Amino acid sequence: MKKTYMRAAVILVCAALVGGIAGYSFYKKRHFKEDIVQGENVTEVFNLSRYNPNLEGTAGDTEVYVLKGEKEGGSLVVLGSTHANEPAGHMAGIVLEENAKVNAGTIYVIPSINHSALTHNDALDGSPQYMHFTTQSGETRTFQYGSRATNPIDQWPDPDIYTHKSSGQTLSGSETRNLNRCYPGVENGTLSEEVAYAVTNMINTLGIDMEIDLHESSPEYAVNNATVAHERAMTIASEGVLDLQLEGIQMSLEPSPVTLHGLTHRELGDYTHTYALLMETGNPSQGRLRGRTDEELVLTGKDPCYVIANDLGLLYVDYSSGEFPIELRVGRHLAGISAYIDAYNNNSDADKQIDVEGIPAYDEMLSNGVGYYLK
Repeated sequence: MKKTYMRAAVILVCAALVGGIAGYSFYKKRHFKEDIVQGENVTEVFNLSRYNPNLEGTAGDTEVYVLKGEKEGGSLVVLGSTHANEPAGHMAGIVLEENAKVNAGTIYVIPSINHSALTHNDALDGSPQYMHFTTQSGETRTFQYGSRATNPIDQWPDPDIYTHKSSGQTLSGSETRNLNRCYPGVENGTLSEEVAYAVTNMINTLGIDMEIDLHESSPEYAVNNATVAHERAMTIASEGVLDLQLEGIQMSLEPSPVTLHGLTHRELGDYTHTYALLMETGNPSQGRLRGRTDEELVLTGKDPCYVIANDLGLLYVDYSSGEFPIELRVGRHLAGISAYIDAYNNNSDADKQIDVEGIPAYDEMLSNGVGYYLK
């Protein structure tokens, strides 16, 4: 009997130790201050809660970086980390705000649009908590690798069925924490709905002309290396896609489904006057055919499981190189932003132009890597 009690005591101590270590790790991630530097050409930084005060003091609030040119012109908002386990969008937004210089018009960059989702990982996925990049000066900068959905600590419980407020569309209850199912949002709703409302309200209040939402998808997902566009944005999207293809960057064009609600390319196109676009690029660390999910996979995109899947013809991206590194994925997003700005300019009046420089080119990003462009 005494030995039984001793074993039980040892097990309880071990469980408490493991729980304490895990708890501290998750607490540290929850309160981690991400290493984002304000670019030298950023003219203003404000919080998203300006457009929905209900977000103030919550994990849903986040910084908006403004790059305003000396000349008036058109405007663009770029959203990163709608899904925080899709890091190329997050890093593309950070590289954009740290490097771009706007001469005419205004670009608004929100690298961490679902800030709450960056504060945790998806359960049982074994994902890394952080990503590290080395700058030109040799400094290491650290960024979050998060979850597809808003942290349940900030929004709980999930209903059995999630009902999209403006359309009545019903989905699985867990989709209530998927920011890209919550647009155009609800001012006094769940945290995810309040974030979506703030974005919609910001676009309407400021009269922002174009919106680009940066995403990644698993290599076995059909909508991949693609741009999804609202019907009003199709002229801009088709011209931009053609330019990307001429540069040797594979990009397909998908129309925004009329009956699928809650997504930026549908609801921001319907509830604002903006040209709504969404880009997807392949991300092996997000897919379901992957092996070990660690930081190396996130950064290099190398996975032998996907080599086999590519040989079997199961993928919607070209994985013949055996890798899909983050510099390729970030480079695709930045090239897309540049292409769609050019297409927007070609279809806009002279007083509505967006003139921007300093966005790293696709080939430059592939050669130099993401860290090279971090300040």
